[in-house]
Amino acid sequence: MDSRPDAVAECDLLLTGGRVIDPETGLDKVVDVAVSDGRIVAVGGPAPRARTTFDVGGRVVTAGFIDLHSHAQNIPSLRLQALDGVTTALELESGAGDVQRSLERAAEAGRPVNYGYSASWAQARMDVMDGSSPEGGFLDFTNGIAGTGWQRPADASELARIIGRLEEQLSAGAVGIGVLVGYAPQTGRNEYLRVASLAARHGVPTYTHARFKNPEDPESALEGAAEVVAAAAGSGAHMHLCHVNSTSLRAIDEVAELIDGARRRGLEVTTEAYPYGAGMTAVGVPFLHPDNLARLGIQPSNLSIVATGERPKDAARLVQIRRETPGALVIIHYLDEDQEQDLSLIHRALLMADTAVASDAIPFTTPTGTVVEGDRELPPDASSHPRTTGTFSRFLRTMVRETGALPLMEALRRCSLLPAQILQEACPAMARKGRVQIGADADLVVFNAELVSDRSTYDAPQASSTGFDHVLVAGQPVVRDGSITTALPGRPVVRGAR
Repeated sequence: MDSRPDAVAECDLLLTGGRVIDPETGLDKVVDVAVSDGRIVAVGGPAPRARTTFDVGGRVVTAGFIDLHSHAQNIPSLRLQALDGVTTALELESGAGDVQRSLERAAEAGRPVNYGYSASWAQARMDVMDGSSPEGGFLDFTNGIAGTGWQRPADASELARIIGRLEEQLSAGAVGIGVLVGYAPQTGRNEYLRVASLAARHGVPTYTHARFKNPEDPESALEGAAEVVAAAAGSGAHMHLCHVNSTSLRAIDEVAELIDGARRRGLEVTTEAYPYGAGMTAVGVPFLHPDNLARLGIQPSNLSIVATGERPKDAARLVQIRRETPGALVIIHYLDEDQEQDLSLIHRALLMADTAVASDAIPFTTPTGTVVEGDRELPPDASSHPRTTGTFSRFLRTMVRETGALPLMEALRRCSLLPAQILQEACPAMARKGRVQIGADADLVVFNAELVSDRSTYDAPQASSTGFDHVLVAGQPVVRDGSITTALPGRPVVRGAR
C-alpha cells in the first residue's frame, strides 16, 4: 500500500477537498480520496469520474477508529459507536466462549462495523469447572459469574481442558485470548503463564484485565501489571494490558514506568485506555465485595446500579444486591472527573507512550437488564456507560482541542494505526486498516476537528457524538451527513486472515 497519486479513471465514491491524515506515512494534506469495491484506489492525483461524490472541504479525512475493547456487540449499540467514528469494534478482553458461533450470528444478523473476538479464558473456565457452556460475549460472561467453581484454582486435568478449549477457539478464528484474571484473582500465576505460553505458540496476543487494582501493597495495581510483564518475559507472548486507566487508578505513574522499562528491554507489552473516571461491570465481581472497596478508595455509594439507578447506602445493602442479582451491571465511580487531581490521572493514562484508545463499551440494556438486540432503535429507557457512545470524540476533544496535550496526527494514530498494528501478527489483514493509502480498506471517517465532541453523560448515555460527517465501512456509509444509515457492511476480523 502507498499514497502515491495513481491515475484512476473511475471510482465508486470520491471524497473531495478534505484534509487527509495518514499517521503511518505522515501525510497531512488537502487531497482527494477515491474508493472502489471497498478499497482505497487513489489518494491525490487527478480526480476520477465518480458515481458518488462527497464534498468534504474543511473536514479531516482519516482512517476509521479501531476499538480493541468493545463488549457492545449488537446492532443498536454498534451504531452509536459508529457515530463516534468507530469502524471496527472487537470483543477482545472478555472474548467469546464459542467464537465460531459468535461469528456466525454476527454475519447472519449483519453489523454496521467490522467485528471479531478473542477466545474467552473466563468462559472456558466456566465451561470446564461449572458446566455452564457460555457461548457469547461479556454479558454471557456476567450471567455465569455466580457459578460456584470457575473462580477457584484448577487442578492439572482441569487446566489441560481449559487450555484445550482455548486452542479450539483459536482454531475457529479467535484473534487472541481474553484473560479476565481480575475477575478470578485466586486462579494462580501458573495458569496465567500457561495461557500466555499458549498465545505465544500461536502468535496471538493475550488481552488481560489485570489481577489487582489496589493502590497499596500487597496485591497492588503495580503488582497486577508486573504479572503481565513477567508473563511476557517468561513466555515471549505479546501481552496487552486492557484499560490501563481503570486497573492502575492512582498507581498510573508507577505502572507507566514499569511498562516503559519492559518495552526498552524488548518485551512486547501494549496498552489501552479510555477517558473516563468510572468503570462498569457486573456487581458480583470479587473486587466489588464490600471488604475490598476501601482498598479501591471507594464506598458502596460510589456504585450505581444501571437498571435501577440505586446507589447502595451501605455494605449490607451491597451484599444483598450481589447475592440477589450478581450479574447486574453497575457503574463504579473510581475517580471524580470534576476534580483536577483525578482528571490528571485520567489524562496521564491516555498519554502513556504508545497507548491505544479503547472504549470498554457495554451494550445498552433495558431496565430489566435485557440487552437491546435486533436491527432497531434503542428504547428511550435503555442505558449503558457514556464511554459506549463518546470515547473517541471525548479523547479528541480533551487531548487535542482543549489541552493540546497531543497533536492531531498522534491522537489519530492512537485511534486507528496503533490498534491495527497491535493485531497485525495475529491477523495480517489488519495491515490494510488504520491507513489512508492505496490498497487499504475503505474504512474512513470524515469529521470537523473544531466541533468533534462527546455529548453522552452518566445520566444521558444515549446522546451521540457530534462532528462526524461521514463514517465509511468497506466504502459504504454507515454515517452520512451526521446521521446513521441502515447499512450493515461490517466484516469479520479473524485470526490468520490476509
